[in-house]
Amino acid sequence: MVAAPPMIAFAHAGKSFDGGRGAKPVLAVNDVSLEVASGEFLAIVGGSGSGKTTLLRLANRLIDADFGRVAIEGEDVRAVDPVQLRRHIGYVFQSGGLFPHMSVAGNIGVTPKLNGASAVEISARVDELLDLVRLDRARHRDRFPHELSGGERQRVGVARALAARPRIVLMDEPFGALDPLTRDALGDDYRALHLRLGLTTVMITHDMTEAILLADRIAVMRAGRLVAEGTPSELSSNPDAYVGELLRTPRRQAERLKILLPRDDKA
Repeated sequence: MVAAPPMIAFAHAGKSFDGGRGAKPVLAVNDVSLEVASGEFLAIVGGSGSGKTTLLRLANRLIDADFGRVAIEGEDVRAVDPVQLRRHIGYVFQSGGLFPHMSVAGNIGVTPKLNGASAVEISARVDELLDLVRLDRARHRDRFPHELSGGERQRVGVARALAARPRIVLMDEPFGALDPLTRDALGDDYRALHLRLGLTTVMITHDMTEAILLADRIAVMRAGRLVAEGTPSELSSNPDAYVGELLRTPRRQAERLKILLPRDDKA
């Protein structure tokens, strides 16, 4: 029996950008090989300039790799029309990335409309997705992005990403701009949606704690290179100094919380 190809595969992928003013090109992604299995939730972590967002954008051809190969379900993305590719891969931006001149319903329905769905089908899909992301239809359907809270905008962003029933969702710092309570709730809700819908999710985050709590596996980027990958347990025994540095914060937080919030055994 032939094993199914990974849902997403980067093979020696690389991307450089013009350094400007005669400077040498900046190698943003440097010889990265990484596979994401069907149904997996992968978090990519690393500091600013580590290449994590560039790597994410290679998957749906928002930018094209200079060398190496990027494949979706075994097919080289360069063989697929980029517009059609993006219509079948959900993408969630940090700020929601909503069209300000469109209502919530308009934002969610834009991809089904581009894919040729009828007005009736689009309306039904909008209602279905508002329910899915826990937004009241009557209150939110006709509102505009500026009338929503940050958490509401992100929920609409998730709904829009799911509108065309993609198997893959790419998320670029999706919860980073939210307050802690909203961030925690929305993260948990998305993780539940990921499992319920059988999605393959790749999430960019700078927050190692968030990656540990939400993802099945974590890839660590530094200076354009993939320096480590594995489950949180596997990374905890990784000898790389940078990986240890990233894990130090959640470990320190856990130790402090244990002291500051002792368990009440009487409760």
